[in-house]
Amino acid sequence: MQRRLWIEVTTIGDLIDRQGSLSDAEALVFPDSRTTYPELAALSDRVARSLRGAGVGPGDKVGILMANNLDYVLALIASAKLGAVSVPVNGRFKTHELGHVLSHADVNLLLTSAGPPGSPDFPTMLGEVFPDLEDHDPRALRLSGAPALRQIVDLGGGSAGMLTREEFEALEGTVSLEEIGMLQERVRVRDIALLMYTSGTTAKPKGCLITHEAVVRQGRYVALTRFRLTPADRFWDPLPLFHIGGLVPMIGTFAAGARYCHAGHFDADVALRMLEDERVTVGYPAFETIWWAVLNHPRFPEADLSSMRLMQNITVPERLAQFEAKMPWVAQVTSYGSTECASNLTLPFPDDPYEVRINTLGHPVEGMEVKVTDPETGERRPTGEVGELCFRGYSRFEGYYKDPELTASTIDDEGFFHSGDLVSMDAEGRLVYAGRIKDMLKVGGENVAALEVEAFLAAHPAIEIVQIVGADDARYGEVPAAFVQLKPGVTASESDVIDFCRGKIASFKVPRYVRFVTDWPMSGTKIQKFRLREQLAEELQALGITEAPKLESGPRPAAPASVGPS
Repeated sequence: MQRRLWIEVTTIGDLIDRQGSLSDAEALVFPDSRTTYPELAALSDRVARSLRGAGVGPGDKVGILMANNLDYVLALIASAKLGAVSVPVNGRFKTHELGHVLSHADVNLLLTSAGPPGSPDFPTMLGEVFPDLEDHDPRALRLSGAPALRQIVDLGGGSAGMLTREEFEALEGTVSLEEIGMLQERVRVRDIALLMYTSGTTAKPKGCLITHEAVVRQGRYVALTRFRLTPADRFWDPLPLFHIGGLVPMIGTFAAGARYCHAGHFDADVALRMLEDERVTVGYPAFETIWWAVLNHPRFPEADLSSMRLMQNITVPERLAQFEAKMPWVAQVTSYGSTECASNLTLPFPDDPYEVRINTLGHPVEGMEVKVTDPETGERRPTGEVGELCFRGYSRFEGYYKDPELTASTIDDEGFFHSGDLVSMDAEGRLVYAGRIKDMLKVGGENVAALEVEAFLAAHPAIEIVQIVGADDARYGEVPAAFVQLKPGVTASESDVIDFCRGKIASFKVPRYVRFVTDWPMSGTKIQKFRLREQLAEELQALGITEAPKLESGPRPAAPASVGPS
């Protein structure tokens, strides 16, 4: 029997400092910078001193709104050393969402900068969120839209109403390293380290309170037991650092003493070169929209990715099998994860049989407990039957910030979080994903799982990505609608997609509308299905369509050539 991994829990700040004392190896690589473990420890101390000089202390909220770069990582670590709470702000948010999060989170100090060409200009956006910003003293803001916000630091320039990088860094000299060390020693592993807002795929973003223990312990367990990282590994992650899948795997890589390679502002060409040049061993693209961009790069067939051994992608089994067929020397695994469980709750092992890796979510991470229940009665489901996934343990979030009602409605009296996701559990304790509870369509009284139809259409030779949503219908209540992104260089029509389904799946599961997409409405890394539903509903209403045509006959409603995010 393999010995279990001993529990080792520390704070984020101490983890970095400990690694800095043990290893001179490179810790962090971005496309434009490289940083060793000792440098990461020392640089984060300097930022912590500047934050402290600006008045940040234990429990204060430090917002971070910038591109993926070294400054971002230093801000996270420095805040943790002070016992402050980092608030990574979704870089895809627009002015309305930014105003909500910065106010709701009670952010005290915000670090920002404009990103590289093609990325958002966050300081300019903040000027639109707070139009009176330039009228205030940047050292003592008093903004009606964010009463707790005292200072904004523009690390990339000198925007009106914001401190410059030079002014911020000058504050370092007002605080001793000894004071930072004293504050760091007072941080508890069960203190809140992160206030992370969920990506808002179905509703207004919700703030998840996550502890140091959840981040460090979960990151370490996944890195060592599932990715089996050693100091010789190079871990590649293209997910934004405001996403739980960008942040916790980074901390896990640090815990293993390996090299964390981040794609920066994602570009498929830059990403592919990093995979080659860094001789990456483990990839974490997670979402197929990201990985397809790399696979479809013209240079991919000639790229030397022979160093890779493992990759995680979250998608249907059919698509995962296709990914492994393209790189047969790389074991593909999928996962269940969420912000509420500090990233990966389950993962197969790299040496699990092919069928297990492709078709299951794997076992829960050690120390986490799951149950599968009837969503209505709360009774436990027998092995093999689908029910709601519930989990509890050290990495479960502490609750939703300033929302006790929602917290109480999702965390039961036994401490289990009710995820809203449907799974089944096999006899060995592995989970199989079955979709979202709210992603079930009711078509003429028949239940239709969107995931089932998506998995079927993934086998269509022209389809690269497909999402199924419900469209209101006067006859059936609702009917399936397919949003489809085609593979490069191929064509297909609405009738091609529908005919592919006829006679192969039940007629009530066949999409009655097909819309071809060139760009997806995204929230961080997730496709926002609710926006797809809204777009289709607006289109059908404008056309005066209340009932989908029958499959057997009748002209189909005209479909636009493409649909993208509004």
